This record gives sequence, C-alpha cells and structure tokens, in this order.
Amino acid sequence: MKTIKHLMLVTGVLFSAFLFNSCNDDDDDYSLGNVWGSIATLQPLSENSNSFSLVLDDGTTLWPAANHAPWYKPKANQRAVVYYTILSDQFQGYDHAIMVRDIADILTKYPAEDLGDEENDEKYGADPVKIHDIRIGDGYLNVWFGFNYGGKTKHFINLVQREDSIKPYNFEFRHNAYDDTESIGQKGIAAFNLSALKPEEEVTLTIKVNTFEGDKEYTIKYDPSTMEASGT
Repeated sequence: MKTIKHLMLVTGVLFSAFLFNSCNDDDDDYSLGNVWGSIATLQPLSENSNSFSLVLDDGTTLWPAANHAPWYKPKANQRAVVYYTILSDQFQGYDHAIMVRDIADILTKYPAEDLGDEENDEKYGADPVKIHDIRIGDGYLNVWFGFNYGGKTKHFINLVQREDSIKPYNFEFRHNAYDDTESIGQKGIAAFNLSALKPEEEVTLTIKVNTFEGDKEYTIKYDPSTMEASGT
C-alpha cells in the first residue's frame, strides 16, 4: 500500500488539494495512528447518500468503513485528495477497508471545446502558469501547476482539445486570470477526464502550455488498456 512521505498544502480559487510524491508499497502493519494521502476517483454508492467508494491511480479500491468527513457530498467521477487510515485488507470485494480522515476535491473537468485561436484566448485565457508535473491516472490527465493570484477574482482553468485531423491528440492547457492582480504565487491541481478519447492503442498526447518562460510542449503516452503513462 502507498505510504505517504511528503504532503504540502496548496490553495486555489476553483481548486484546493495537496501535492505529494511517490510512495512505497512496504507498509503492511496497519495502525490507527497511520494516515495515508492519495489522489482517488470517487463513486457514490447510491443517490441521495453520502456513501462512496474510491479508486486510486494504481487501481487499488477502497471502502470507507468509517468516515470522519460526514459533511462531504460525493459526486460521480470526482477526483479528490483523500486522507485515510487502513483498517483491513480484502473487505467485501475491495482491496482495503479504510477510515476517511479528511477529503478535498480536485478541480475535475472534461476537455473543453476548441473555439479557434482568438476565441480560445478570449474565453479560456492565455495567462501563464508553471507546470510542476503532468501524469495520467485512472483515465485522467492530472496537472500540477503554479500561478499568480490576487485574492479577489476567480480564475478559469481548462484543457482544450484542438481540432486537428492529422494530430487528434493535441491539447492546450489554458488559464484565464481575468486581469487579476499578481500578488502571490499559488499552486493547484486539475484533473481532466480522458474517457471521450477512446484510442484503440497507445497514443501520445501533446499539451501546449503558456509558461512564465514562454510556450512549452509536454508529451505523455496514454495507454487506455493499462492507464499507464510516461511523459516529458
């Protein structure tokens, strides 16, 4: 199971979550004093209920047998950072039964419609960001990024899939600050659902980003059969 090594609080306007690094599968001794932190996809178990299950990016399934965040309202296919204690292995078809300590939603969206260069700039913005990491997990493109924030205006984050028959997997990561003042640096996470892509084999996604150092392109391989990815 994944044991947390590092957590760092990050804040945003439309998003609030935590950054963490890779963890090791070397901790089978569970204790109520141990707390893990993972990104997961949530699935409500029924309508009008706060009960939900979770799937981690490596496919591990979790069942919340106890929940210390009863206020949380789960939504289908919502990405979140979850803090939890492992109670047992192999519980009613799930890999682990857990106690949820806390939970924070991640901005979760589908790729946005390509409106053309000028309209994309107008609607989705072209304000710079710093890319900390891009990964694919559980069928989502997950982007860790930094941006400048003034504290008053809500920012707009999108992934635009460009209409290109020759290169159908070209995207642009877009940030609209709506002329917000650049007072402080902030960090955030956004997750984009890739289920509409449906490639038959492994493909390479290209993500163009306006960074503080100018335009950059990031590539990441997406294999829908394994959900594995590697990027630059």
